[in-house]
Amino acid sequence: MSQITRDDLRAAVGAGLMTEAQAASLINLAEEREGVRARRTGLDEPFELFKGFNEIFIVVGLSILFAGWLGVTGLTIFSATQGWILGMALSAVAMLSFGGLSRYFTLKRRMVAPSIALAIMFAVSALQFGFYAAAMLDLSLEPSLTMSAGVAFFFLCLHYLIFRVPFTVALIAASVVLTTFGFVTMGGTFPDNAQDIFLLSADGPFAILTIVLGLIGLGIAMIFDMSDPHRVTRRAASGFWLHVIAAPAIVNTVALTLFQNPDAGAKVALVLFVAAMALFAVVIDRRSFLVSGVGYVVALSISVVEGEGAFLVILLLGIGLVVLGAQWEAMRGAIMRALPAFPGKNRLPPWAMREAT
Repeated sequence: MSQITRDDLRAAVGAGLMTEAQAASLINLAEEREGVRARRTGLDEPFELFKGFNEIFIVVGLSILFAGWLGVTGLTIFSATQGWILGMALSAVAMLSFGGLSRYFTLKRRMVAPSIALAIMFAVSALQFGFYAAAMLDLSLEPSLTMSAGVAFFFLCLHYLIFRVPFTVALIAASVVLTTFGFVTMGGTFPDNAQDIFLLSADGPFAILTIVLGLIGLGIAMIFDMSDPHRVTRRAASGFWLHVIAAPAIVNTVALTLFQNPDAGAKVALVLFVAAMALFAVVIDRRSFLVSGVGYVVALSISVVEGEGAFLVILLLGIGLVVLGAQWEAMRGAIMRALPAFPGKNRLPPWAMREAT
């Protein structure tokens, strides 16, 4: 008898043969019986980059293949070393080739790391296709990059619809950000430095766009999460990658603006904001918001507290993070039970085993 895999359980959930809660409980039972995660309670945040070293071996091979392809064809994004007809044709061949490889490694073999690598290579090829299309229209640099990002967005959406690789969602989000910023730069507005992208007090709309796009990404990520609270299907994994993009966009924009403000009230507001993001991270059971804010607390400790006192604060922060990581589920359970009912609370990941049954 063949072994039942996670993909089989996902298919069973999709076919309506079992609920997501039942599938999550079955996965938890199987892993505990195998001794893979004896301490797992079924409430952990799943994350997977590769299943074995063979996947890493294949990614190395794919990377060498892609480097050789770029060298042989001379394809690039920032300069048209080929004519636009040949460049578009070669880029299209590359996208079709990576799509064919994805059909094997993603749909048939269900490999994680090769799927991510192929999604990145597909995105680069889509950018190349867009750039050569812009060369056909004889556009200048800023419109060319904007068009490339927009073309990449279109093809990446098709890639996600066909292959359902969760990491592709992060690439789609990145292409949206690049396209949006590109339209702004086409109007003649440029950030003076990298900080202006996150600094609300800077001139230009970049920081406002960053936080707005971050909030939109957060909203879509929560739709993914709340449609799969037990995190059995790829929807939850797609939500994870959107949180990875949205969390820094939101946290960095607010925290950097407060951190750059010399007023003592701004420093207090920064601490309160990071604490609020930490609470939000615990409630939605996503650690990305907490991780995004930790660096600002460390920087604030160094800038406000001098000498050994700063390192003492950092030491205490490190201890707190280790304890939080070790007792995340217990602390989250206590917080969720203490919070009153609010819309969507019952669609968040379970915070006790009795909630998962």
